[in-house]
Amino acid sequence: MTETATATQVVVLGVDTHQQTHHAAIIDTLGLPLADLEFPASAAGYQQLLDWARTHGRLEQAGVESSASYGAGLTRELTAAGIEVIEVNAPDVRARRAQGKSDQLDAYAAAMAVLTGRATGHAKDTTGVVESIRMLYVARRMAV
Repeated sequence: MTETATATQVVVLGVDTHQQTHHAAIIDTLGLPLADLEFPASAAGYQQLLDWARTHGRLEQAGVESSASYGAGLTRELTAAGIEVIEVNAPDVRARRAQGKSDQLDAYAAAMAVLTGRATGHAKDTTGVVESIRMLYVARRMAV
């Protein structure tokens, strides 16, 4: 039995994260946009996003904005699924002004940043001792 093109095609996921929703976009290895969709920022939404992304091809990498804050839950879900998560910085003001600003454009830009190698930093691990220390530090800094 032969595999379908979708099953063998490698795709890259880009996600623009917000408090209530995440906008996801899928591109192929040539940078061509395949699809984008918005999902709730919840455990069920993360699973829906992952399932949706996998319908477009083999997902190996994802670029996530704010992987240690709004995107932390999604980052944990993707990492647990064996997907390499790359931290993507929001596009700079000049680039946003030139290309426009929307969640859809930011999600595609996140995917392109991973594909082109502009974004290379692995997402922060928001579990364990390091995260506990970070939370204590933030709480102390806010109290002072």
